[in-house]
Amino acid sequence: MVQKRPLGMAVNRRSSSAEKLEMIERLLEPFEADVIDLYFDKVNDSFPLLDETSFRRQFRENKDRISPALLACLYAHSITFWDSSPVLCRHRCPERRFIWNLASEATYSELHVSPGMSIIEAILLNVGGRPTTSIIGNGVLLGSAVAMAHSLGLHHNPIPWEIPQSEKYLRMKIWWALWVHDKWTSLAHGTPPHISRTQFNVPKPTLEYLCESGSAEEKKQKAAVFVALVGLTDVLDSNLRHIYHFEPGEPRNTTHLELALNNWVESLDDKTRRIIIRGTSLEIPGAANLRLAYLNVRLLLERIKLEADKQLYDTQDSRLLNRYIQARRTSEEILILTQELQPEQLADFWLPSGSFAFPATVSFLLRCALETENSPSGLAQSSSLRIASSLISALRSHKEKNSWDLGDICLAQHAEIVEKVLAMVPTEDPGLDGSLDLQDFIMPDVSVIDQYFPSLWDPLQSAW
Repeated sequence: MVQKRPLGMAVNRRSSSAEKLEMIERLLEPFEADVIDLYFDKVNDSFPLLDETSFRRQFRENKDRISPALLACLYAHSITFWDSSPVLCRHRCPERRFIWNLASEATYSELHVSPGMSIIEAILLNVGGRPTTSIIGNGVLLGSAVAMAHSLGLHHNPIPWEIPQSEKYLRMKIWWALWVHDKWTSLAHGTPPHISRTQFNVPKPTLEYLCESGSAEEKKQKAAVFVALVGLTDVLDSNLRHIYHFEPGEPRNTTHLELALNNWVESLDDKTRRIIIRGTSLEIPGAANLRLAYLNVRLLLERIKLEADKQLYDTQDSRLLNRYIQARRTSEEILILTQELQPEQLADFWLPSGSFAFPATVSFLLRCALETENSPSGLAQSSSLRIASSLISALRSHKEKNSWDLGDICLAQHAEIVEKVLAMVPTEDPGLDGSLDLQDFIMPDVSVIDQYFPSLWDPLQSAW
């Protein structure tokens, strides 16, 4: 046994994390139980982390035994969905940012004083919370959670161990959540992931692990979406390993990456496959997030193939131009998904890393327009600019009408530059004979984009 508490610190001293939790509960009372109901209704089935039965029993019978940081982060995580609750929507929501700050302080305090399994869960709730405002802080917390998970042996398969079944499933749920957050955060932030596929043997999630016998069909559908998300994360991991392979040499083959994505699609059940292929059944909780994640990986793969072809072919080569078109079509599918989202889906579960799919898409579209068009008239008719502008408009509409936060980063970083690029494009004047004086128009260079959003968080721009 190893003493967790640092030497010299009194055992009976009231912890800082408990004080922060008390402040949060004072702000939420008398609705603490309603906020917890909201978490299990909107989040936990779509992204399983906690065992609902044991958590509710402990909250009811022995609440003091629950980690203050875990409970604080659960409250902060859940108030994102405040307006979705028929009870809570009738009352004013406390200041979200203040509660998040208190929860983060509780997390850092408990991470120092008493690290363990509960603090890993608290960190996962913290980095999985919305809106995303502290990228470096989330990266530090996630790295700490991965290190603690390895120390506690969460990367080992617990199935053959002589421990309670509930503990086996809890350990696996924590590891699956770590795996998903690690890979999607890596893609979002443009940094290498922490976990290697060859260094753990935890089995993949199945309906058996996630659902009890006799579970409702709705719960099984939610579980199937989560199983598909973990499988898609495996595909993303292959792409990330390809990107962050820094050994110089000839351009590497990308066929295995495309095959991995296609094999994953083929392995899905019919209903989940329709979510991926056709974008239907988005009323299933977590389905819209899965669809966006799939399109994000597809666009990443198209960009990987495009970057590889740039080293082989001339700028005007038909094969390279075809790559641009394929990637632009995937970007258009992201636009269509965003435009068709209904209020119910906007209020559904979303991974916060999904918010980075939109700025990556707009950034690529602007580069695509400036790299492929070499005349004012061509730029004026560019499909890439049109899609980028429409995506910005759709995100702004969702923000204004439904307070959807997933578009905030894209709007903050890209709305202004899209408007400036469009302002550079000459409008067609019906009074002219169709000819343009090129001396009156200067084509913007691709480097103009870098003045407004550096490529630090773009894995393709920072790794290639």
